[in-house]
Amino acid sequence: MRNDTRLSRMLHVLIHMDRHEQRTTSETIARMLETNPVVVRRTMGLLRDKGYVTSDKGHNGGWALAKPLTEITLLDIHQALGSQSIFSIGLATDHPTCLVEQAVNQALENAFDEAQQLLLQRLGSITVASLADDFDARYQALESPCKTL
Repeated sequence: MRNDTRLSRMLHVLIHMDRHEQRTTSETIARMLETNPVVVRRTMGLLRDKGYVTSDKGHNGGWALAKPLTEITLLDIHQALGSQSIFSIGLATDHPTCLVEQAVNQALENAFDEAQQLLLQRLGSITVASLADDFDARYQALESPCKTL
């Protein structure tokens, strides 16, 4: 099963957008993420619908931040992307009347629920700005800076 990397990729994009004065096109973001501009537009549209970014069409169009990174948490972006389950581990449902299967599934469901609540709480306490600050510190420590958008 493939991992859903949309959260980390969109956080990456938001930090790059914060560092540039001009709007960022879907094509530019697609090149950075090595994906298709249509995928970028669809995903960024989810963030636009929640008010985290804006978009303009045409010449000098593109995507821009609608809020400062200090006002956006990791949980905000996770939820804007559709807040799918954090865990890819599935429960067995082959024999729903089997008492062993019921016991196993109940234990796993309880553990998953507790872990997910803890993770979501942590995501809600981290702003995208704190990630950008971490990037800035890492960038300053480099002898040979990496390229950005």
